[in-house]
Amino acid sequence: MKRLHYALSTRLAIGFLAGGLAIAGTAFASKKIAQQTGARKEINLPIDPTAISRETLPSGSYAPVVEKVAPAVVKLTTTTKPRRTSGAVPGNLDDPFWQRFFGEQFGRSLPHGPMGPQLRHGLGSGVIVTDDGYILTNNHVVDGADEVKVSLNDGREFTAKVIGRDPKSDLAVIKIDATKLPTVTLSDSDNVQIGDVALAIGNPFGVGQTVTSGIVSATRRGGMGIEAYEDFIQTDAAINPGNSGGALVDIKGRLIGINTAIVSRTGGNHGIGFAIPSNLAKSVMESLIQDGRVTRGYLGVTIQNITPELAEAFDLNGTKGALVGGVLPDSPAATAGLQNGDVVVEFNGKTVTDSRRLQLEVAQTKPGATVPLEVIRNGERKKLEVTVNALPGEGRMARADSPQSGAGTLDGVAVTDLDNRARTEFNVPNDVKGALVTQVEPGSAAAQAGLKAGDVLIEINRKPVANADDAIRLTAKTEGERTLLRVWQNGGSRYVVVDERDS
Repeated sequence: MKRLHYALSTRLAIGFLAGGLAIAGTAFASKKIAQQTGARKEINLPIDPTAISRETLPSGSYAPVVEKVAPAVVKLTTTTKPRRTSGAVPGNLDDPFWQRFFGEQFGRSLPHGPMGPQLRHGLGSGVIVTDDGYILTNNHVVDGADEVKVSLNDGREFTAKVIGRDPKSDLAVIKIDATKLPTVTLSDSDNVQIGDVALAIGNPFGVGQTVTSGIVSATRRGGMGIEAYEDFIQTDAAINPGNSGGALVDIKGRLIGINTAIVSRTGGNHGIGFAIPSNLAKSVMESLIQDGRVTRGYLGVTIQNITPELAEAFDLNGTKGALVGGVLPDSPAATAGLQNGDVVVEFNGKTVTDSRRLQLEVAQTKPGATVPLEVIRNGERKKLEVTVNALPGEGRMARADSPQSGAGTLDGVAVTDLDNRARTEFNVPNDVKGALVTQVEPGSAAAQAGLKAGDVLIEINRKPVANADDAIRLTAKTEGERTLLRVWQNGGSRYVVVDERDS
């Protein structure tokens, strides 16, 4: 059986996905927002934290709840002027993907009439959350719109001003010039449970305000590929095009989410809808109103989910938590004492179930705040404190999108020393030490485990690798065993379990 060996002069250069999920967020402000001047309004939206008494849920009519909430859910009509594009129209508004979000009228107003492209009109919904006119909706409802009209239940109509947008969460805040408006009280969405009654209120297909009922089908849904920060409440309450930006409320009429998307093959409701939870909406809205942008918290680590193989390798009791694959120098995480191989199990008093949960919690933490966190290090639980910074820039973000099977071997892997030429070719920073992987035999177990040419082996079985000699020495007696690697991949480090016990 071939073992880890020196590479010959030929190097194999390939592209690969980034190897870690950086705990960071994005600061965003459109050109219109950046041009606004004057002092921002200080806002702290109140939340009703009381839990629902689930033993006494009403079994009759929802009319009292609807009567309370419906006046604060508004219809949005957007107008977008034609713009020159190179190639296809961005988003392809006739594509079924967009039909999940917009009403049928969107993009259908003679898009290529005799005088060229015509105005496009879109439909959506919004929720009034302050009595002086601040309204929550979806970013995709108002994105690119030149005019946003707001229609209230009482027949009044206003032209809204876009205060701020956050594409990463698909939330936006608009404002109308009015006072003493009806509002919806926010609930603590962390208290929402699967099976709770949920009512969706919005303006589907432009037919007028509509209320549908269902239950909460799931919570903390993510990985859907819809937005960068996903923590959806899933419901079977009917949500259709035009419902975007509308309210998902509980049985007490409190806002638990902003309806944003559905899973559909036809563009219509199939009983799988998603809402952005009110806690996330509150955090984003307060930032947009006060600062005109969303600045998310930043730790400066790369993290990954814990597979059963990694749990066994790190002697963990289960797969909950976020495994730290790398700590950036001079980052908040480094200052706090976080180390490679730590498993973050609690952040700011909240349980960390996986890397996405930690990403969301850090993102919602205000920069400058000092919060506690707990890690498991070498089998022991440790308490630390970290002062969260603001994200320095999107370029520091990496994603752990490449799944690791955990089944692999070092058989068929070639390594060489990491010289200046290799650092330049594979963009490896000078402070990264290790052995460069130059070849991985196609179809080998190492390839199946995700090891690629261009990776740098920086640890083998928790021992540092300085060069190719170290890599070969540390794997000389691992045949037929499981090996834990720490590798550098495209700007971040991660752990990979290589298991050749069944090879």
